[in-house]
Amino acid sequence: MAVRARRSAADVGKLYGLGADTAMALVRDLPRGRFRWDECVVQAWFLTSATLLPAILVGIPLGIVIVLNIGGVAGQLGASSFIGAVDAVGVLREAAPIVTALLLAGAGGAAICADLGSRTIREEIDAMVVLGVDPVRRLVAPRVVAAAVVAMLLNFLVALVGLVSGYAFALAELHSTKGSFLASFGQFATVPDLIVSEVKAGLFGVFAALIASHLGLSASRGPSGVGDAVNRAVALSGVALFLINLVVTELFFTLVPQTLI
Repeated sequence: MAVRARRSAADVGKLYGLGADTAMALVRDLPRGRFRWDECVVQAWFLTSATLLPAILVGIPLGIVIVLNIGGVAGQLGASSFIGAVDAVGVLREAAPIVTALLLAGAGGAAICADLGSRTIREEIDAMVVLGVDPVRRLVAPRVVAAAVVAMLLNFLVALVGLVSGYAFALAELHSTKGSFLASFGQFATVPDLIVSEVKAGLFGVFAALIASHLGLSASRGPSGVGDAVNRAVALSGVALFLINLVVTELFFTLVPQTLI
C-alpha cells in the first residue's frame, strides 16, 4: 500500500513537471516563432475528426433530456416561463463542459496516449533525445495547445446544439412560448456563463492532453503496456476533469454571485 502511494505521488510530481516543462516550452517558442504549428494543426484536425460527430449526437438528446426533466417539473409548478432559464443554466453552464470533458478523456486523451505510447515503446522518444530534440517541445506542447483549442470549440458546439434542441422540444412538447423561453433564457444566460464554460473546456483540454502525454511517455512492457496506459489515461482524465469542473464552478459562484433578477 505504501509503495503504491509513493508511486502515485511520484506520478503526480512527474505530471506537474511535464506541465511546467510544457508551459516553459510555449513561453520560449511562441514569441520566437519556433512553435510547431504544423504539428498543432494536424493534432487539432485529428481531435476534431474524432470528437465532432459524437459531440453533435450527444448534444441533441442532452438538451432535450434537461428540458424534459426539469422543464416538465417547472411546468407542473406553474413556472413554465422559466424553461428557458433551465436550458441556459443546465446546458450552457454545466452540461456542455462535462460532455466536452468526457469526449476529450475518452476519445482525444486515448488517442494522444496511444500515439505517444507507441512512439515510446519503439524507442522513438529515446532517439529524439539522443538527437537533441526535446520531446516536450516537439510533441507534447503542440498537442496541449490543440486539445485546448478543440475543447473550447467543441464546448461551444455542444452548448449550441443542446440549446437549440432544448428550445425546439420546449416549443413542440411542453407548449412553451417563444417569448417566455427567450426572455428567461436571456435573463439567466449571461456573458460570464459563456466565459466560465469556455474556461472550463480549455482547462479540460490542457489537463486531458497532459495526463495522456505523461502516461504515453511513461509506457513500458510493449503493446500491452500501451493498452494499460490508455486505460489509465481515460480513467484518470475523467476523474481529474470532474474535479476541475467542481473547483472552477465553486470559484465562479464565489466571484459571480447568483441572482434571480
